[in-house]
Amino acid sequence: MLAAAPLAGDERRRLLDGTHHDPHALLGAHSEPAGVRFRALRPFARSVAVVAPGLRAPLRSEGDGLFSGVLPLREIPEYRLLVSYDTDGDAGTDEDGGGGRGGGRETHDPYRFLPALGELDLHLIGEGRHEELWRALGAWPMVHQGVTGTRFTVWAPNALGVRVVGDFCCWDGTAFPMRSLGATGVWELFLPGVGEGALYKFDIARPDGSHTVRADPMARRTECPPATASIVHASHHRWHDQAWLAGRAGREVTESPFSVYEVHLPSWRPGLGYRELADQLPAYVRDLGFTHVEFMPVAEHPFGGSWGYQVTGFYAPTARLGTPDDFKHLVDALHRAGIGVLVDWVPAHFPRDDWALAEFDGRPLYEHGDPARAAHPDWGTLVFDYGRREVRNFLVANAVYWCEEFHVDGLRVDAVASMLYLDYSRDSGAWSPNAYGGREDLDAVAFLQEMNATVYRRCPGVVTIAEESTAWDGVTRATHHVGPGGFGGLGFGLKWNMGWMHDSLGYVAHDPVHRKYHHHEMTFSMVYAYSENYVLPISHDEVVHGKRALVSKMPGDWWQQRANHRAYLGFMWAHPGKQLLFMGQEFAQGAEWSQEHGPDWWLLDPSYEAEPDHRGVRDLVRDLNTVYAATPALWQRDSAPEGFAWIDGDAAQDNVFAFSRHAADGTPLVCVSNMSPVVRHEYRIGVTDEVPAWVEVLNTDAERYGGSGVGNPDPLKAEPYGWHGRPASVVPVLPPLSTIWLRPA
Repeated sequence: MLAAAPLAGDERRRLLDGTHHDPHALLGAHSEPAGVRFRALRPFARSVAVVAPGLRAPLRSEGDGLFSGVLPLREIPEYRLLVSYDTDGDAGTDEDGGGGRGGGRETHDPYRFLPALGELDLHLIGEGRHEELWRALGAWPMVHQGVTGTRFTVWAPNALGVRVVGDFCCWDGTAFPMRSLGATGVWELFLPGVGEGALYKFDIARPDGSHTVRADPMARRTECPPATASIVHASHHRWHDQAWLAGRAGREVTESPFSVYEVHLPSWRPGLGYRELADQLPAYVRDLGFTHVEFMPVAEHPFGGSWGYQVTGFYAPTARLGTPDDFKHLVDALHRAGIGVLVDWVPAHFPRDDWALAEFDGRPLYEHGDPARAAHPDWGTLVFDYGRREVRNFLVANAVYWCEEFHVDGLRVDAVASMLYLDYSRDSGAWSPNAYGGREDLDAVAFLQEMNATVYRRCPGVVTIAEESTAWDGVTRATHHVGPGGFGGLGFGLKWNMGWMHDSLGYVAHDPVHRKYHHHEMTFSMVYAYSENYVLPISHDEVVHGKRALVSKMPGDWWQQRANHRAYLGFMWAHPGKQLLFMGQEFAQGAEWSQEHGPDWWLLDPSYEAEPDHRGVRDLVRDLNTVYAATPALWQRDSAPEGFAWIDGDAAQDNVFAFSRHAADGTPLVCVSNMSPVVRHEYRIGVTDEVPAWVEVLNTDAERYGGSGVGNPDPLKAEPYGWHGRPASVVPVLPPLSTIWLRPA
């Protein structure tokens, strides 16, 4: 063994400080005129030797954990390192699973491997067009050059150097500096012997030379909060939902039943993980007839009180409820029960935790470089830089990831309005206009268009849903269709109708004696009903923070509150648009939702004296969904004006709303809501003369729902007496505080 030429002082310093861009040029095996030079960096090691078939040669210590030597070899052999520590016994152990030889640990040298990331991956990353980014970045267990280990890659273009730290090196990353892969800003290292379940982070040298230790932005599994390490993960789930996916691809969401049960998974049944939820949630949702569930954000987040809306692990389901495969098991179970799965997705902002994305590599990276644009004024968080192609790629690929890897059927995109406007929640002078002098964030618009176009192209049958609270034109218009404002559509499939929610809840909160003065609040939604493809949301946001539960918003005594609640749901299910109801509201929970204990399930306990009151509302929701799914008039033409007609939208003095819905073949359904607490006998309603008789198919005042039992048990014959501009009419009795549905006999 010959002595190797010592490292130059600057090279040595940079290597030991973790600021060298190419540690593979210094470490590992390299041919030179005298033979093959070997150099290893093993802090705290007593000795290091090179071993190969017929060869065992100790390396000389250079100090600071560096060991080197030159062997008179013509070519680099298939070698391993035998590393001995003071704590090793005579037998030692093998980091790769084999036995040591003569004391020490025999392991592959990470610095003898070629890059484990291909040129095409790097090209796509550089272009910001890698639609499967999660397969290129992060931690991937793999076999590389015939050796089992994990490839670590991270995007950190401002870093002076990056090292891998983890439980496999006692969280000292000195031995594992990564190499820069050029102008892409990606750093890479293949670590033999490191596999699934290993904890890791990245030790990043900032431009000023200081270090920060960060979780992996692309981690597909994390420790359970408050712990923050990333975990090497490989999925072993075998899907059983092929029939569901095949059927989904052929459905047009705007022309299909779409009734959503919104769930906060940690509190639906507190204490249950993903797998336990899979044993209970699908059966419950299927029994109630909802077509979909929507999960509040499941991506990893450090503070449970944010309900998941401040994300740090965009590619990892929260470890609070289990592993990524456990979450796949839940989605699979829901699909096999015939239930679609939507997840809330939060690309609008991220928290400032110093172990996560904020100034990830020492400078603004994921957030906007302008501090005024980077800070979100409402939530104390940071706003993504949508104009940076790598950041846009991170988010677009993340949307695809949830749809492809977890088979989710849709993404409800949170806080879209905050993304679209440069002046959102900002005072005059606190924002700068775009290049055209406007307030629109052109980068955010381009990002949303790209995200939607990519998801719809790659994932047949998936729907994206915007929570957008303004009148932005073209939220659900195709991206290639330019609107009056000069923008192409954003490309969403559906949009939450926040205007309908605000107006209708305002109306029902009034005492019936005052409702005639607010009648337009229930009819105004039809002025713009076909401007977008809408979802009618009664979400978690409406039943927290002092807003009261849905039934508690209603005026009157307990009977009247429940009657109002039922009548409102009947109106909502018949109104054009899809519908969403947050957990607990399906059985008229009176208390606001609490993330600590979830829905008040005890209200349904047979031993509770008021249990029939709550069971009746739950039975109504079941029947609403059942009749809705079997009645194309209620969903087939949700987005077409021909699917709706007012019969009487001006009966303010009576607090009555009457309208008809129409299927593609013209088959009608009539909905009449009496939002006053009096029975209205022989209340004439105009109908078509093509239907000889009508039957009451649903009545929210039925006794089985907790109502008074006033109704129309017999068919209603159409009389040749014109009314409401129609050639015939029927004269049903309208129960108090109720909604009835009539269909052709």
